[in-house]
Amino acid sequence: MMTDWTLLSEASTLAFRLHAEQHRKSTTIPYIAHLMAVSALVLEHGGDQEQAVAALLHDAIEDCGPEHEGEIAARFGPRVAAIVRACTDADTFPKPPWRARKEAYIAHLAKVEDDALLVSACDKLHNARAIVADLRALGPDMMERFTGGLEGTMWYYGALLEAFAARLGAGHRLVADLAQEVQQMQALVR
Repeated sequence: MMTDWTLLSEASTLAFRLHAEQHRKSTTIPYIAHLMAVSALVLEHGGDQEQAVAALLHDAIEDCGPEHEGEIAARFGPRVAAIVRACTDADTFPKPPWRARKEAYIAHLAKVEDDALLVSACDKLHNARAIVADLRALGPDMMERFTGGLEGTMWYYGALLEAFAARLGAGHRLVADLAQEVQQMQALVR
């Protein structure tokens, strides 16, 4: 039986519109590349179409404004909107202080719904892979592009790994993949 991918197609159109002018931090890579990669990871790890839609839109509230939450709920349903909300670590501008915001997000992962946990884990895995690739190409100085700098970013990915392992189990494929990327980060910044 063939799956109807209409929702995913509509979500990609919205994601392209919302993030059209954005790039990955300090790069020329269009931000939409990250969103598509996270959505693909969700599908590859057993997620359904609504989770893949939420993955495409996971940064819409955080990066484009809380006013988009209603549009997401109206177009894609309350489950998708709830996942996007759960993946949002701040919806105010300016954002709260970095460390406090990240600590709150780590604590939030302990109680977030499983469908949002999958999207979050795929998001963080793709981010970690991008950091490792940039470390290989540019060296440890590239970590200064991040608000948390080298030390804060390393702490954050270690804490994320612990949070996902606590919920999914250390042997879960996503956790194992994230652990491998965190180990690579650690090796490359030494």
